[in-house]
Amino acid sequence: MLVDEFLSYLQYERNYSLLTVEAYRKDLLQFILYLRELDENITFPEDVDADLVRRWIISLMDNKGGREGKGYKETSVNRKLSSLKSFFKYLMKQKRISADPMRLITGPKAKKPLPYFVKDKDMEMLLDSHEGNGEKDFISIRDNLIVEMLYDTGMRRAELVNLRDADVDFERMQIKVTGKRNKQRLIPFAERLKDLMWQYIQVRNQEVGASEYFFIRPNGEQISSYIVYRVVKGRLSEVPTLAKRSPHVLRHSFATSMLNNGAELNAVKDLLGHSSLASTSVYTHTSFEELKKVYHAHPRAKKEGGYYGN
Repeated sequence: MLVDEFLSYLQYERNYSLLTVEAYRKDLLQFILYLRELDENITFPEDVDADLVRRWIISLMDNKGGREGKGYKETSVNRKLSSLKSFFKYLMKQKRISADPMRLITGPKAKKPLPYFVKDKDMEMLLDSHEGNGEKDFISIRDNLIVEMLYDTGMRRAELVNLRDADVDFERMQIKVTGKRNKQRLIPFAERLKDLMWQYIQVRNQEVGASEYFFIRPNGEQISSYIVYRVVKGRLSEVPTLAKRSPHVLRHSFATSMLNNGAELNAVKDLLGHSSLASTSVYTHTSFEELKKVYHAHPRAKKEGGYYGN
């Protein structure tokens, strides 16, 4: 059988794992079973065309396609299509078929999940609790500033790691950031962050010594991305309702907070260093979700047929 030949090819010539080969087998047999249920006279693979594949995609995504009466998600459908495409590509290579029915097939676009973020009040409580704990040693002051700077500026983890003393202009109260593809941008900062940075620099220079890089380790070397990740993850673990904890969550929190408090989308785009509004617009969806929650809290929304209700 052609499917068996293909699976052997994956296992012995492409060195795919047994689990991967088994996943290919299940996907292909599922498609063959669909064809038989659709029409017993369909010959596989000779009679397969793009229309049949598209009908299969629809059947996978409807309410009868997946487990427990639920359709398959876009990611699962695309994985099955990938198996089918690999199979027909193999048949073309072996000259078993003259045309590839998958050449015009595109899978469903996966819905992008809304970014995780920390609410303003939770972030304020988190920052204030560590600022007022009385810890004045170098590590504590540095780690507090890492979290504060990521949240106050929206910069990426790599941008913070590579920040240099020369990039911080206290007179103009702005930070020069080098982002992706070496694109530079200026991010303003407020008095609160300015005071925290001065405090950090004084302790750093006294206990460790001046350095080219702004954030350093106790041995004077540049801080690593892992240290930043570990610090942020530890701090965000103090927010029990947060499902994801990483430096990028603080970037999301910055953008969401800016938009929720009236900032223009183009201004947030420039502060984040996005090349287009498409990347920034995801935060408008986040803000809208928060807005809907506020509306649904309205007493009229709780009544059936109310202005905001269902």
